[in-house]
Amino acid sequence: MVNRPDYFLDITDKICPITFVKTKLQIERMADGEVAEVRLNAGEPLENVPRSVREEGHEVLSLEPEEGPDGVHLLLIRKKT
Repeated sequence: MVNRPDYFLDITDKICPITFVKTKLQIERMADGEVAEVRLNAGEPLENVPRSVREEGHEVLSLEPEEGPDGVHLLLIRKKT
């Protein structure tokens, strides 16, 4: 169980494909097994970023809506080797 992420990334001000580029750069800076929390918008980022993270071989631990009406979601990712 993850208590606190090692890194936090807010990509709510970015649009695709930059959303995944920023996420991938963050993952590249992490050590194996570390966890990042990514804050992203509904729509294309919500569809594309988790899928792309999995395709890169990393683990999506959770994806849940943030409280509030703005459609922001929190994605937890664990870096794999």
